[in-house]
Amino acid sequence: MKSIRTILACIRKADQEYNLIQHGDKIVVGVSGGKDSMLLLYALSLYQKFSHTNFIVQPVTLDLGFPNFNPEPIKEYCKSLGYELIVHDSKEVFKILSIQQKGKEHLPCSICSRMKKAAINKVANEIGFNKVAFAHHADDAIETLFMNQINGGRVATFSPKMHLENANITFIRPLILCFEKDIIKTVKEENILVTPSSCPADKFTRREDIKKLIHSINQTYKESKKNFLTMISNYEKEDLWGKELEYQIDNEGLILKPVLLPYELSLSFNVRTKVFIEEQGIDHKEEFIPDEEKDAHTYLIMKNGDTIGTIRYRFINNEYKIERFAILKEYRSNHYGKKAFGFFAEMLTKTFNPCIISFHAQYYIKDYYKEFGFVEIGEPFMEAGVKHIKMMKKV
Repeated sequence: MKSIRTILACIRKADQEYNLIQHGDKIVVGVSGGKDSMLLLYALSLYQKFSHTNFIVQPVTLDLGFPNFNPEPIKEYCKSLGYELIVHDSKEVFKILSIQQKGKEHLPCSICSRMKKAAINKVANEIGFNKVAFAHHADDAIETLFMNQINGGRVATFSPKMHLENANITFIRPLILCFEKDIIKTVKEENILVTPSSCPADKFTRREDIKKLIHSINQTYKESKKNFLTMISNYEKEDLWGKELEYQIDNEGLILKPVLLPYELSLSFNVRTKVFIEEQGIDHKEEFIPDEEKDAHTYLIMKNGDTIGTIRYRFINNEYKIERFAILKEYRSNHYGKKAFGFFAEMLTKTFNPCIISFHAQYYIKDYYKEFGFVEIGEPFMEAGVKHIKMMKKV
């Protein structure tokens, strides 16, 4: 069987399992001239014809300012497939990367990645397209999983699909289930154009080390790559310690529990709603959990198994901003809230040091927070009809 059939079958499977492409989609395909992105463009040109989904494709390449960049061969190949290549001037990327390099061995890949995404989002918005397709494949996903575990202490990789609210763009990765060996084989069989990378750091990154490690493992354990890929999406067999975390505040049943599951988020929202009713006398009866709840870090404050309060925060502009701290009225006289808040603030400062913690406190209870080392910042202000003051603690 020709390898292109394997690639197209994997694209179809990814599309069906992760709902990547829909009728009416306008998809920018980021092409660099490398084997992965050139195959993606070629495969999508075929997928358009048999997928029974009406979508359009626009190849875009970014001129990042790297030396020896030449988009002409890519233009000609795109024309052979019926597309006009857009070459976007992004030369400021190389200039910024060179400044950020600061004597290091090679250019900073993470910064480059973020800037490329921002640049291609800009193109998609300018031409009125709603999605951007990248050529990350199964091996990339596994390598990212290993890198996050080894260097970041977390079990995570990139997603098959991700919507960016600020840019109003959805990233999709149609090759997410395709293995690199099949991509290499298909590129040769289909005579797909591949141009040399103009990136000075190509083949000299930490990812290359991880790639060699995974290859070595797969040489010994032949099914390991397939199992790694299965593991990433195997939610039914996921069994990690995160769901068991319950930070002991005292030895009398008071704990702080990170919100990890939907029902826990509902508990947090219900507590906050009840506190709002108690304090304001207004029942707003929202029947859904707002996005602001979903996007933040939230903890439940629990006493002997009952949820009695909640703390919500997020990391913005190098500050840990506490957005909500609520304790049900019947538990306040026992100082559970005070214990929980003090424990939470200390936990943050121990985990993230140095750090800045800030929040808006009702002015009449500002002294409450001073006991934990917080100080007043700026002048009092009105918020929701109540006098507030910004409180901050630097560690």
